[in-house]
Amino acid sequence: MRKIQFILLATVAAMALTTMAQQMPVYLNADAPIEQRIEDALARMTLDEKIAVIHAQSKFSSPGVKRLGMPDFWTDDGPHGVRPDVLWDEWEQAGQTNDSCVAFPALTCLAATWNPMLAQLYGRSLGEEARYRGKDMILGPGVNINRTPLNGRNFEYMGEDPLLASRMVVPYVQGLQSTGTAACVKHFCLNNDEEYRHQVNVIVSDRAMREIYLPAFEAAVKQGHTWGIMGSYNLYKDQHCCQNQYTLNQILKGDWQYDGVVVSDWGGTHDTEQAVINGLDMEFGSWTDGLAWGADNAYDAYHMALPYKQMIQEGKLSTRELDEKVRRVLRLFFRTTMNDNRTRGFLCSEAHYDAALKIAQEGIVLLQNKQGVLPIDLNHTKRVLVVGENAIKMMTVGGGSSSLKAQHEILPLDGLKTRLAQAGIEVDYARGYVGDTTGNYNGVTTGQTLVDNRPASELIAEAVAKAKGADYVVIFGGLNKSDYQDAEGHDRKSMALPYGQDALVEALARVNKHVVFVNISGNPSALPWRDKVPAIVQGWFIGSEAGTALASVLVGDVNPSGKLPYTWPNSLNDVGAHALNTYPGIWRDGHKIIDEEYAEGIYVGYRWADKHKTRPAFAFGHGLSYTTFALSNLRLDKSQVNADGTITATITVKNTGKRTGAEVIQLYVSDQNSVVDMPVKELRGFQKVTLQPGESRDVSITIGGRAFQYWDEQHNGWTTSIGKRTMLIGNASDHLPLKATFTVTPE
Repeated sequence: MRKIQFILLATVAAMALTTMAQQMPVYLNADAPIEQRIEDALARMTLDEKIAVIHAQSKFSSPGVKRLGMPDFWTDDGPHGVRPDVLWDEWEQAGQTNDSCVAFPALTCLAATWNPMLAQLYGRSLGEEARYRGKDMILGPGVNINRTPLNGRNFEYMGEDPLLASRMVVPYVQGLQSTGTAACVKHFCLNNDEEYRHQVNVIVSDRAMREIYLPAFEAAVKQGHTWGIMGSYNLYKDQHCCQNQYTLNQILKGDWQYDGVVVSDWGGTHDTEQAVINGLDMEFGSWTDGLAWGADNAYDAYHMALPYKQMIQEGKLSTRELDEKVRRVLRLFFRTTMNDNRTRGFLCSEAHYDAALKIAQEGIVLLQNKQGVLPIDLNHTKRVLVVGENAIKMMTVGGGSSSLKAQHEILPLDGLKTRLAQAGIEVDYARGYVGDTTGNYNGVTTGQTLVDNRPASELIAEAVAKAKGADYVVIFGGLNKSDYQDAEGHDRKSMALPYGQDALVEALARVNKHVVFVNISGNPSALPWRDKVPAIVQGWFIGSEAGTALASVLVGDVNPSGKLPYTWPNSLNDVGAHALNTYPGIWRDGHKIIDEEYAEGIYVGYRWADKHKTRPAFAFGHGLSYTTFALSNLRLDKSQVNADGTITATITVKNTGKRTGAEVIQLYVSDQNSVVDMPVKELRGFQKVTLQPGESRDVSITIGGRAFQYWDEQHNGWTTSIGKRTMLIGNASDHLPLKATFTVTPE
């Protein structure tokens, strides 16, 4: 009997397992095509479950579908490191002890490397940290164009040129997403100043939009295959860009066939119906409910929460748009939280610090080096004076949403002291100036005590007295991440250096011939004393390994190879947005909206400088080295190219100096026969090459496609410009000694 009972029980169990297998949701089968799993899961979801997944449930998370085994989805700020965890419903820190991170260099520094391979390393390293921390999406990278040096958020972006930004964002996204962490490229689009970002309505030509402000986003979508895009706060054509028919539906999802999610910037959603109809997929918010302070059932009050559900139930909106949004969210889930093959990740590993150091070293730009003052002569130097608050101030805390809680941050003074001590060189320090001494952001504090109440005259006098007996004076100045400097939410008020630094530099230059100014910033500043200081270095915000990286370049352990990703103007009068007096715009509707016309059109950065023949302080693509390079023997593989073809330029590059070094070969094209107004030249290709002393190498760059095209506003599409071109090759936009001509012919 027991045997029979056992057989019966086994049979029943087998039948039950068979039934369960037959009923097993397809979305749980990782081998099934994603689109099949999406449709299966969508068919099983209730209206409440669908509404839930398209809006936040906390500051940085949205719910999964627990009934179907889909976990919650966690985002976090980047793009320079994984932001420390905050409380569920507040901005204050959660007080955890395991949410420190490696602080990677800001994206201006990454762009200054002109090295796409480092962008891939950056993304992968950041993704591994995100995975360890349980984050499914990093809110970055940013690729908005540097239109004005006053933009407080330029340090988070990749410069002024659409090709450079495009070439750098694609491998970043690919590296990040290779870990199973979604990128969320931001801020789409036209977020080019901060002060009135919620009110600015951008007026821009279609051509400037397509040629200057959109290409990096397009590359991130079409080549990088980013899984996330974040809408921006500003308006375009009187619609906020988180709910914009033109940018989201027509361009992103229509023209570019984007299959990922559109995420709102925090609090960037303003109307339920517009959000639903105009392309938003996931709504997140800045305040307790994204709309106001302290409401009950906060997240249910989001525009795409209960208000959306109610409009569906009342028949004011159909479920067609909802299902499309949920499909995109489910696709995101299957790429991230439901992906069993994701990496487990690492936190603060040696490899990540090595990556941060390498990126920082390659991004540092030697702007000026008269009489070869740098590198510091270790054999004939006894005493170096370091001056400036930025030598001792932590820069990983503050600046807005990219603020971090770094496991460690090596300060410039400490890095230089450590390296020079190895050579037996004494390092002294003088404060020189006092800036922002607060040192905290959203509950993360630097722990530094930087208060110094001495008057500026006394600080300068102390520095001058010490400088008289020093072999070198290294000033660490520039900006910081305080409001109205390099910080989210505000723009700078001028290009001038803050805190009386100009007077300090002038005084030191009068008493010492070996003054080195290291500019810590994400933006260019006016340098009225530039001709009086032999050496100037652009040091960026470079994160955890800042001091080590800067010291290695200053003493020559590393040969600088960074190139500026933007034009460094002498003054705001040399910038189109300011020369035409269109920034920050004109208020209307009782100061509710500010219209900002991009009247300079496509003439941004070096394009403006070329057109108006202004000579910048430092040109786009400029960056010096401790060695020298010779570029020669330009040859083209053809003299004529079809409109749909490509042409390859090859040059010989030789390291003619005594140090190993890297040079960035830059290829620009001048269109001489276009039927529309064209820039004097435009960057169309580049390649970085490292050479030993005396080594020569052929470098080839191939261009085609968009390199021959412009946006035809009359026909609303890309059109090939037929006719003669001049190719210009060199190592900066103002140093292009090699030239050749070719012709683009009809297909």
